[in-house]
Amino acid sequence: MTLRTGLMAVTLMICGGSFGGCINSSGGLENRAVWSESATPAAFDGAASNSGQIARAVDTYTAAATPGNAGYKVGPQDVLDVSVFQVPELTRSVQVSDIGTVNLPLVGEVAAAGKTSREIERDLASKLGAKYVRSPQVTVFVKEYNSQRVTVEGAVKKPGVYPVRGKNSLTQFIAMAEGLDHDTASSTVVVFRSNEGKRYAAKFDIKEIMAGRADDPPIQQDDIIVVDSSTSKEVFSYLVKALPAVAVFSLLQ
Repeated sequence: MTLRTGLMAVTLMICGGSFGGCINSSGGLENRAVWSESATPAAFDGAASNSGQIARAVDTYTAAATPGNAGYKVGPQDVLDVSVFQVPELTRSVQVSDIGTVNLPLVGEVAAAGKTSREIERDLASKLGAKYVRSPQVTVFVKEYNSQRVTVEGAVKKPGVYPVRGKNSLTQFIAMAEGLDHDTASSTVVVFRSNEGKRYAAKFDIKEIMAGRADDPPIQQDDIIVVDSSTSKEVFSYLVKALPAVAVFSLLQ
């Protein structure tokens, strides 16, 4: 299934009557993105009245959207910065191979894919400490998140799939796509996201963000960013109108 076909399938499902996820907008949430775990407007309205719950939801969204968090699992083609305290010859940048390993002096090949940086630190410390270095202090940072991708579509100059490198925001991915196509772009951007098998979407005003009047939301791996345009198909335009006016992630299915 192509990206455009997938988007059409999602939007056709919504336009076919499954509006449970197109939750109503609520005052006081402008420019903030939150997860709505319910598909019903009434449930969301109740949550919106609880400022503490909203604040926790924002924190949860921000943490989940940050690839540099401690739970990030390394993948093939990621680049790691490895350092061993007081052993400079072991300090270097290494790229994870297609089979998910890194090759380092003394210890040879070490499995990295599917592990967090902390888990890789422990593995390296164990291998180095067994034969070569007494009580090694190993630090591993993810320098480039090349195994993670974000798709940018719609009214941008260079639509495509782009790597997640560090903590990237919406405007940074728009910049990677060489900016808006000003001949056709509107101010509306929709971010599609999957979480635990569920599909969400949120609407943002990119011009307000670029002007500094709205927060620039963090983007996470596998997000699909679609910049609305004057030439958008009717079904997508219908979805844009159905989403809340504020930056709320609404359940689609």
